[in-house]
Amino acid sequence: MMMMHHGGGPVAGKDVKVDGWASLKHLFELQLRSRAPQLGIRLTAALSLVLVGMLLTVWAPFIQGEAINLLAQGKGASEQLTWAFLGLIVNWSIIRLFSTLAPGFRDMIFTPVSQAAQARAASETFSHALALSVDFHQSKQTGSLSRIIDRGARSMDFLTRSFVFNIGPTAIQLVLAAILLAVKLDWRFAATALGTVVVYAVMTFMISDWRIAHRRTMNEADTRAAGVSVDALINYETVKSFGAEARSGAAYEAALADYTRAAVKSNSSMVLLNALQTLIMSIGLFIVAAMAGLDVIHGKLRVGDMTAALQVLMNLYMPLNILGFTYREIRQAFIDMENMLELRKQNPAIVDAPDAIDLPRGDGRGGRVEFKDVEFRHGGRSAGLDGVSFIARPGTTVALVGPSGSGKTTMVRLGMRLIDPEAGEVRLDGVDLRKLKSSSLHSAVALVPQDVALFNNTLAHNIGFAKPGATEAEIRAAADAAELGPFIDSLPAGMKTPVGERGLKLSGGERQRVGIARALLANPRLLVLDEATSALDSRTEEAIQHTLRKAREGRTTLVVAHRLSTIADADEILVLKKGHIVERGGHAALLALDGEYASLWRRQTRKDKKA
Repeated sequence: MMMMHHGGGPVAGKDVKVDGWASLKHLFELQLRSRAPQLGIRLTAALSLVLVGMLLTVWAPFIQGEAINLLAQGKGASEQLTWAFLGLIVNWSIIRLFSTLAPGFRDMIFTPVSQAAQARAASETFSHALALSVDFHQSKQTGSLSRIIDRGARSMDFLTRSFVFNIGPTAIQLVLAAILLAVKLDWRFAATALGTVVVYAVMTFMISDWRIAHRRTMNEADTRAAGVSVDALINYETVKSFGAEARSGAAYEAALADYTRAAVKSNSSMVLLNALQTLIMSIGLFIVAAMAGLDVIHGKLRVGDMTAALQVLMNLYMPLNILGFTYREIRQAFIDMENMLELRKQNPAIVDAPDAIDLPRGDGRGGRVEFKDVEFRHGGRSAGLDGVSFIARPGTTVALVGPSGSGKTTMVRLGMRLIDPEAGEVRLDGVDLRKLKSSSLHSAVALVPQDVALFNNTLAHNIGFAKPGATEAEIRAAADAAELGPFIDSLPAGMKTPVGERGLKLSGGERQRVGIARALLANPRLLVLDEATSALDSRTEEAIQHTLRKAREGRTTLVVAHRLSTIADADEILVLKKGHIVERGGHAALLALDGEYASLWRRQTRKDKKA
């Protein structure tokens, strides 16, 4: 049982423990579901080549020894002696050739399996990460999470190859060598070979375990450096606007300095390990050579037998050299697996119920949204939602207003089932969202956020993302509905124009229109506008509002608004304060009430006049 402890996993402050046997079981199961072509045939053929190759590797020195003994004997007819010697040499050459070529053929046969398993591990972990909650992703650095998935998947491939082609074959070779040395020569040679390997392995494992702390520190520093660099590159505008290039560079340099210090310690300890390994091997060879030489002198063995014994031990030491490296890399691979396995242990906050159903067909008027006595508390906060109830009837627009922290965004997340209520129900067309299949719900709801994030791809790709398989005509129609047509026609590449990372080649208004077009292409029953124009200038905001008014036709709309002037035409306005709906009604009625909404309106009106 291999247990490793690490406190720097995906969940901050949580001690990560990896069960070696459980990890090996996971590796085996991964191979079976890797979908590699001819999986069973390839596994059987690869393992057969391993076994045959090891047997021939151990047997070849004894054939070589017989040939040398035949030469040393030098008795009998010259022709018979020549043919006997040539026969032995031919056999030895063929066996050596096959045992040398076997690993290459083995790798060629097994590579599709190992690559499919690696891809499967990365794909499953990536899909699992995407299924995790919004809160989880908000607490993670993108670069660190990407590195966890990448290193974890590569460790799966390395561990598979190590156990199947290095550790397993080396153990088989050791057993076969001990048996043949005892049978062909003497039990003392077998005992020496076994003893040398045991001492070598124990010493290697002990020093490697000591070195593992340095490797773990290297990993942590590498992850920090990746997180810092990706974070700074993604937010390069913020870095440049505050003149923080030097600060960001210093933070990256500090992470690399930690990595460098750990790497120096790791390399120094590796030199010590290699020196001790060479010493143990040399002692083992000296003992075997001395015993065999004395036996030859006393007539107990022939010269060829001595050569065979030394060659067997040399052949055994070659994979032992790799074994030392392999053990260190296996331990490193287990460290790499720690974060990935811990990530896969994280349970998604939102999962489909076993009896989840599809959303009933709509009538084209929009969805009916109902919050019934909904309660929700954020971790570490006192505020949340407390007994919120309202109904958004089909085809109507309901606006949510209130100060920061009043619960507006929480209601949006609940309406899209990014989170579940702790009490009460959120319904769409009469069905509790928790009873719906997530795919069915998400096909009926579309979001236009305050900051529309776009993929580093073309305009067509970003708009069409809402509807897989959408035709060019459908994508263009959605773009025209979002009033993007003139802008697209002005571009040399048209819909094939790249938008840059997160859409930074576009202006704020252009990004918003792409977000609206994407939402319209999805043709949702419920359109959610989460402060979709608050970051825009007045002229752009007015143009986008005109587009949004057209987009709201024929669907229910939930609007989170900062500027009250943008939702004055809403069918109902809900005023939130500290998780409660304190006022509700139309714009005129709320002004006449002269309460919280009227106070917010007066403050914004005064600001607009001053501006």
